[in-house]
Amino acid sequence: MKNVSLRSCNSYVYEEVNLQVDKLINDLGGLEKYIKRNSTVFIKLNLVIKKRPDEVATTHPMVLKVIAKKLLELGCKVIVGDSPGGPYTKSSLKGIYKTCGIEDVCNELNIELNYDTSELKVENPSGKILKYMTVIKPIMEADHVINICKLKTHAMATFTGGVKNLFGVIPGVKKAEYHFKMPEVVDFTEALVDICSFVSPDITIMDGIIGMEGEGPTAGVPRKIGVLLASPSPYAIDVVACNLINLDPNKVPTIQRCIERKIIEKDFSDICILGEKIEDKIIKDFKIPSNKSISFLRGIIPKKLEKFVNKKLAGRPVINYKKCVKCGECSRVCPPKVISMKNNGPNIDLEHCIRCFCCHELCPKKAVDLKRPLLSKFLK
Repeated sequence: MKNVSLRSCNSYVYEEVNLQVDKLINDLGGLEKYIKRNSTVFIKLNLVIKKRPDEVATTHPMVLKVIAKKLLELGCKVIVGDSPGGPYTKSSLKGIYKTCGIEDVCNELNIELNYDTSELKVENPSGKILKYMTVIKPIMEADHVINICKLKTHAMATFTGGVKNLFGVIPGVKKAEYHFKMPEVVDFTEALVDICSFVSPDITIMDGIIGMEGEGPTAGVPRKIGVLLASPSPYAIDVVACNLINLDPNKVPTIQRCIERKIIEKDFSDICILGEKIEDKIIKDFKIPSNKSISFLRGIIPKKLEKFVNKKLAGRPVINYKKCVKCGECSRVCPPKVISMKNNGPNIDLEHCIRCFCCHELCPKKAVDLKRPLLSKFLK
């Protein structure tokens, strides 16, 4: 069985987070079941973009503080980091760590913030799409990996949690290369599962105290969920989190790939929820992105037609010039390089746009809207 612990947590006050994390860990058999004393532990956060903690796009620093202190009690060397969207440089990491509140926690606890921007090409023989990949070096040097993710919806992937958070081990702009090489959601989510399986975090902890609904992972709306989750399985934790926000897990592409690979059972009968009852915590009106596809017709209609229709259903990014400050970030992060800067601001060549929505995800001013066709509202 794949155990997932679920516990209520209604604030980011240290005492409450600490108490509930203790309960999570005890539910799963204790931290030493997964982490050896005096080992080196890399804590992989979700630091997708330079946002303050109250903007809920990133892992809250209080969750990091509580986990890191418990690791220090085991005598562990703790390294904290991520490879956010955009350039993977010391200066960009510095700005993100500081703005996201992570720098303060690491200074307080005297633990290491990762500034090693080295990359390693690794072999992944069990990967379905990624037989080789480039990853950040520190992830390979640690004895253990703890994956601390955020409970959010996602404009392209529908949901982002334990599995997708590990896309952050791909360094900087190489993420854009992966998007460009795998523009189809099915292929891209196959790659996400490949990456997650390769990293194989020892434990995943999900920050669902305040999550994000709507057009996440950065431009959505904060929504109090009031939970923390933990599991040795990032795949199972995503299923439970989807149920919490009343999202059918079978409609989440990463979970679809996991079912196809038999990582989790189709009826989720191999997942056991520990701690508190999920029925008491389901949010029935959580806003889910309306991205749809006709992937259920794969193999029945011509592949070119399927790609064409899926692209139309995915919608299109549209610049909101009232919010746009002409910083050019959308142009810099665009995988197919179809955004050009003009006098009036960014212009998108929609004909060659691959609908990865990186521009939407990484715009610091939420100035990229997603316009979806009316037809998508009628597809279930």
